[in-house]
Amino acid sequence: MGLPLPIAVSVGEPSGIGPEIAARAWDRLGARLPFFVIGDPRHLSGHGCPIHEIAAPADAMGATSRGLPVLPHDFAGDARPGLPDPANAQGVIDVIARGVDLVMRGEAAALTTGPIHKKALMDGAGFRFPGHTEYLAHLAGVDRVVMMLACDALRVVPVTIHIALSDVPATLTPTLLSDTIRITDRALRRDFGIEAPRIAVAGLNPHAGEGGAMGREEIEVIVPILDALRAEGLGLSGPHSADTMFHPGARRGYHAALAMYHDQALIPIKTIDFAGGVNVTLGLPFIRTSPDHGTAFDIAGKGVADPTSLVAALELARDMAVARAAGGPG
Repeated sequence: MGLPLPIAVSVGEPSGIGPEIAARAWDRLGARLPFFVIGDPRHLSGHGCPIHEIAAPADAMGATSRGLPVLPHDFAGDARPGLPDPANAQGVIDVIARGVDLVMRGEAAALTTGPIHKKALMDGAGFRFPGHTEYLAHLAGVDRVVMMLACDALRVVPVTIHIALSDVPATLTPTLLSDTIRITDRALRRDFGIEAPRIAVAGLNPHAGEGGAMGREEIEVIVPILDALRAEGLGLSGPHSADTMFHPGARRGYHAALAMYHDQALIPIKTIDFAGGVNVTLGLPFIRTSPDHGTAFDIAGKGVADPTSLVAALELARDMAVARAAGGPG
């Protein structure tokens, strides 16, 4: 089964590398993977590929062979590389909302989001959300979402994300852990087409607590939740010592790894595939992927931005959309 609809790409911060990597992604993918960018054509031109303005998402299916399809969205300011203009902040926010609306209405197969700069959005438009993902959850009316980082060799999910390490033990509640596992299991079935997902769960402490000698979170929080969910039929192993979970032999034993905090999850995937990692938001009513990097103001406009992560994000969005359209397990 092919991609049923094009993928929508929100341009993100136009003064970052988003416009350049969008053009370079089109250059790599051409008509193989139809997508369109929602943004200001002024900001997307000049990056070495033709721009083809479209009137509706469906037009991208044919237009992609002639140039980068762009669904026009006017921004108030210019796009000066490396220098975000506060006048563009509302445009960045509105483009994200427009992308969500299109996928929610069934006009696009998935949403791939370009990198944003939160401070620029706060300064220019009073953006009140902690980040991109929280805004997407708000637009979709969802209370709990989960971040997955994925590459060909590894899928990993951090249970707690952007908080201080000292706050992790108190934040790691049974409810949070249980919800994260359930959302991950459901997504592996529906969006990755895995009939019986195997999820390896890391401990919080070194050596997974070593029987309580180095912490009791495994005994008091993690093990009871894993036992309860295993009794429901979920394929879970652990808690494992995190330092033994990510070598090639271990990775062959599971479809996704669940880590307890940010660096425990992100260090292995960024070591394995720094350029090709993809950020996936699980738990939304639509598919959302994103390149696993920021706006890179320091190299914007210099012609050296690497589109590898955006290409990987588009390819993963395509694969997930095809799996979901096929009505996979779960």
